[in-house]
Amino acid sequence: MADKKLTNIEVYRKRWNFNIGILIFGVIFIYLVVTILMYLTGNHVSIYEVREGSIQKDNAYTGLILRNETVVQADAEGYINYFALEGSKVGARTRVFSLSPEKLTFADSSSDSEDTKALTAEEQSAILQQTQAFSDSFQSESFGDVYSLKDSISTILDSKSNQSRQAQLDQMMVDGSQQLTLYNASSDGVIVYSTDGMEDLSLDDVTEDMVTKADYEKVSLANNAYINSGEAVYKLIRSNVWNIVILLDDDTAEELADTTSVNIEFSKDNQTATASFEIRKSGDATLGVLTLDSSMVRYATDRYVDIELILENQSGLKIPKSSVIEKEFYTVPEDYLTQGGNSNNTGVLVDDGSDSASFQEAEVYYRDNETGMIYLDRDLFKEGTVLRKEDSDQTYTLQDTATLQGVYNINKGYAEFRQVTILTESDEYYIVQSGNDYGLANYDHIALNGEGIQEHDVVF
Repeated sequence: MADKKLTNIEVYRKRWNFNIGILIFGVIFIYLVVTILMYLTGNHVSIYEVREGSIQKDNAYTGLILRNETVVQADAEGYINYFALEGSKVGARTRVFSLSPEKLTFADSSSDSEDTKALTAEEQSAILQQTQAFSDSFQSESFGDVYSLKDSISTILDSKSNQSRQAQLDQMMVDGSQQLTLYNASSDGVIVYSTDGMEDLSLDDVTEDMVTKADYEKVSLANNAYINSGEAVYKLIRSNVWNIVILLDDDTAEELADTTSVNIEFSKDNQTATASFEIRKSGDATLGVLTLDSSMVRYATDRYVDIELILENQSGLKIPKSSVIEKEFYTVPEDYLTQGGNSNNTGVLVDDGSDSASFQEAEVYYRDNETGMIYLDRDLFKEGTVLRKEDSDQTYTLQDTATLQGVYNINKGYAEFRQVTILTESDEYYIVQSGNDYGLANYDHIALNGEGIQEHDVVF
């Protein structure tokens, strides 16, 4: 029997070695997963940067103009030609027009120099302003306004040849060949070469249809046109005091019920003025009457004018309405506020029933100087907590509350409530007071939407 060779082999369990790299990687991986989950499920806060701004409240209207106007009729028939420029001031001795039995023929001005034919800067500006104002307010149902614009521009262009026309009329008078009869102004005033039948209209006569330009017609008076005796040849505006009548809705009439003066802006040339204001009734319509004693001559040829009432122009810090929330606070007498510990932090003394009171730090969110009350965060105290006045036996129980309007300031990366005082508003924004110790400052960052945010929430 052959000898058997025995082999004794023992298997030992491999010793486990700790790998610090894997541990660090695992911790980082878990941190990233948790961070991503928190970001995906957390409340994302959109940021708005507070900036100084203003909100101007204005209402646009088309107003009916009333003035002290006198229509002058011809006392003879013939072909009329005018001397005075429309919109100019005339006196009782100023030559206004001439009448002749035959239509006059004037020399062609095309031989004038280029400098004479070119429009001046003022004339170009006048045409541009009138065209822009017409374009901004044009409505298809008021197509007749196109002809009013045409007449206005024609008046400006005709003024280029007016000096030549006057010189030729003077020469005709000297020659005596045309049998011209000259007529001076009937009195002092601003001259206008158009009529519309509203010259004698008073404030008591104004109706809603008149203000809305229903069936309005304007007749322009032209050179070398034939007129009969008794027909209108021009009109004079004899006073600088004039009225603009606008149609008000019920809400605006209620808002302006106690208003005695308003600021207005004219759309025609962007000029501003201050007018006295009153409200009148005309049947079922409510009319606003503005009275001015200046600027009349700029709109002497207009019966209707587009204006804006500048009801409010408030400046401050401009913030979105979505940022503003209301938050409830405990109200505490100011003399319960103290400083505690070894710091300058403010807070209150909480009475725990023992001989001594414990200091609890508390931020003041608002101080009402009229009532002497301060506002403390409700989340810091339970209702019924008793506060003790420093160096006194007097106590105050937390139960009275009040609300503040405010926003969440996130300059520090977490939400801090800041009180705001609203000055005015538009559809999307508030203008709030700046320089408030408990409010906002220019360039602060706030939550765009204040709902769903809590005090000290970390902002992602």
